[in-house]
Amino acid sequence: MTYCLGISVREGLVFLSDSRTNAGADNINTYSKMHVFRHERRFVVLLTSGNLATTQGVLSRIERDLRDRSHHSLWSMTSLDSAAEYIGGISAEEQNKHASNRAETDFQPAASFILGGQISPEEPKLLQIYPEGNFIRASETMPFLQIGEVKYGMSILDRIVDDKTNLRSAVMCGLVSMDSTMRSNVTVGPPIEYLIYLRDSYQDALHRSLAEDDDYLIELRRTWALNLRYAFDMLSEAPGLNDIQPKSNIDIVRR
Repeated sequence: MTYCLGISVREGLVFLSDSRTNAGADNINTYSKMHVFRHERRFVVLLTSGNLATTQGVLSRIERDLRDRSHHSLWSMTSLDSAAEYIGGISAEEQNKHASNRAETDFQPAASFILGGQISPEEPKLLQIYPEGNFIRASETMPFLQIGEVKYGMSILDRIVDDKTNLRSAVMCGLVSMDSTMRSNVTVGPPIEYLIYLRDSYQDALHRSLAEDDDYLIELRRTWALNLRYAFDMLSEAPGLNDIQPKSNIDIVRR
């Protein structure tokens, strides 16, 4: 499975992704799900989730159109909205192709994407492309977008992130969100990639990858778990709990 996350704040954009494609009992495969494209005053990041054959097909088509200088390519798009339509169309074609080549009824060719960056003269944007090819944009009321295993890491994002959040806090929230997801779902795992884009820079300000045994990732996991336990222990008890008297071990044995 996958967990990918994009966050849009006033200072720029943050992207995070895991790299695990499957996690069997004796076989773990990894594949980067963060793909960066840059050309002059254009900077685009694409995060991928879903069927690997579909996502690889979409990436191959994007790269081929750029290499062949096609009149319909990522760099011929005048906005990220038009780029999202272009990628969504390719994704739909790839899904139809893979579905028609497979007889299994349980085969799922669907893929989702997070697309973000900046194409001059537009402002930076963050969009989510659905398997059907349509898309939505991040906004002030919804400044982050997720694909893949979204439920485990949403809590801290809902509580902390808004459009006024600074980039450093956005990165930290994203990493905690990723750690929470990895803890609850073994199909999401390292290496963890994160990228920071500063508005109007047209290049990444920071692009790092954290392996499973990375000292920082281990310390983040330990510190977050410790402080969660501390916060839990500081909670006031629910009304009426003091009136409950559990049976002693002797009483339980006698019964």
